[in-house]
Amino acid sequence: MDKAKAVRHGEELNWDKLEIYLREGMSKLEGKMEVAQFHGGHANLTYLIKFGNRELVLRRPPFGKIAPGAHDMKREYKVLSRLYAYFPQAPRAFLLCEDDSVIGAKFVVMERRTGVVVRYKVPEVFKSFENVEERLTKALMKTTADLHKVDVDAAGLSDLGRPEGFVNRQLEGWEKRWHLSKTEENPDMDKVVELLTADIPVPQAVAIIHNDIKLDNCQFQPDNPDQVTSFFDWDMTTLGDPLIDFGSALSYWPDPRTNHIKNMPIMLEGPFPPKSFLIEKYGEFTGFSMENIDWYQSFAYWKNAIILQQLYKRFVDGATKDKRMEALGDLAKVMGAIARQIAESRN
Repeated sequence: MDKAKAVRHGEELNWDKLEIYLREGMSKLEGKMEVAQFHGGHANLTYLIKFGNRELVLRRPPFGKIAPGAHDMKREYKVLSRLYAYFPQAPRAFLLCEDDSVIGAKFVVMERRTGVVVRYKVPEVFKSFENVEERLTKALMKTTADLHKVDVDAAGLSDLGRPEGFVNRQLEGWEKRWHLSKTEENPDMDKVVELLTADIPVPQAVAIIHNDIKLDNCQFQPDNPDQVTSFFDWDMTTLGDPLIDFGSALSYWPDPRTNHIKNMPIMLEGPFPPKSFLIEKYGEFTGFSMENIDWYQSFAYWKNAIILQQLYKRFVDGATKDKRMEALGDLAKVMGAIARQIAESRN
């Protein structure tokens, strides 16, 4: 189970104000308020709020300066207050607070989901299952495909984004974020933009894009590695080309080009299937062509480099004291180099 722990030093909130706000805004909150923190993420801060036997999850942006459009709590609330009825793996959001005076930032309160999170290796609870790595992987791909097949209009999310020109805007937007976050020049990053812009694939569908699908961003049913029970982190959700989402998922997967690198966003130990298995299963579950998947993989590594650079710059600027961020600058360079390698291999 993904367990909450004591709140990290420096990440405490105004608990008194929060309690007053929650008791006024929600019903059936009885007993003393207790708080803890989930320590797994690198960006948004996630807390467990308990009132008696009722457990809630509070998510807010990290402290410090926030990149434009990042950590969008209003967007997360919009998605999770509607999507749960059409995609069971989406936790239901109950409350959005846009008053920064309560805890210093906007925040969302949602239902608590429990389950097993896979980080680095197969948890003990799953080790007795045969072919468990393949089953976990297949379940992740099936759930990703299910998300990408949700009827956007029926879910009331047709105004979540502008799918026309989505990929072009992604390239332009992330390039701007790169220039805002870079601490030194990097020709690999500039070359990737040039190569990707010259050959943009035609989208095969319009879908809900989660933007951060990976094994440790979801939970599995404890007695069933074939069942994903929930996805986390919906603050970047939009509408667009679903292969952008799938490309991101591939970029988090073990890769011979990154096996020697420490502190990767996800490093899976054990006989997990190769990327070709993910591509095969996702194509099977969605019916989409995988002909241009390397374009999407290159974009994903390039985008990951920018996200890592944003986190690293927060450390450089003194906006966070989290030592994990210090090593992310070098990792961003590695991601940029891989993105260029994949992009150039297509030409």
